[in-house]
Amino acid sequence: MAAAVSKDAKKMESVKHKNLQTEVEFAECDCCGLTEECTPAYIAHVREKFEGRWLCGLCSEAVKDETVRSEEDITTNEALDRHLKFCEQFKSSSPPANPAEDLISAMKHLLRRTLDSPRKSGPPSASFVRSKGCFSTLPNGEVRSEV
Repeated sequence: MAAAVSKDAKKMESVKHKNLQTEVEFAECDCCGLTEECTPAYIAHVREKFEGRWLCGLCSEAVKDETVRSEEDITTNEALDRHLKFCEQFKSSSPPANPAEDLISAMKHLLRRTLDSPRKSGPPSASFVRSKGCFSTLPNGEVRSEV
């Protein structure tokens, strides 16, 4: 009886050990060049979805977004080609001479565009209005902090 329990325990240990050692590989994105650690099954699934190309999660989302945003009805392959072209242009461009100034300029442009945009008529946006105070008043007049 003890031998049977011992064999079952060894089998269980072997199964647990195999589950802990899931095979992983490194896959490089065909668009941006990012490398991710993935299972072979996942790599095969992504390659099947994108006609033999492997895309990282960010690029695959960009391709999906491209198909949705496009004014004409395009296929996944056409969206992928557009994204590949964008990535190639981005990789070939040189970095800005002064990245801090470029960031400040972009933020200034964004802020001005936001401030200059026409306002919606009606009540102010709920995100800027305080719905209630930080403290609530109890029926007996005591103040309780809600933080």
